[in-house]
Amino acid sequence: LKDIQFSRSYYYNKLEFIRFDSNVGKFVGYTELGVKNAETWNNNPSLIASEMAQREAYCLTNVGID
Repeated sequence: LKDIQFSRSYYYNKLEFIRFDSNVGKFVGYTELGVKNAETWNNNPSLIASEMAQREAYCLTNVGID
């Protein structure tokens, strides 16, 4: 269960511009806008904690289903 990963990606016009990865523990931007958003979002500890909690709330509770 330790290697389970939660990721959330945001797209605009079929282009991924930002992603949260629970293994990295922060948002990573892939475009100019994504990098700016990642800097802002990564400075919000409650947002990071919320995203990290999604790994346990979503991934770990559903691992036995599949």
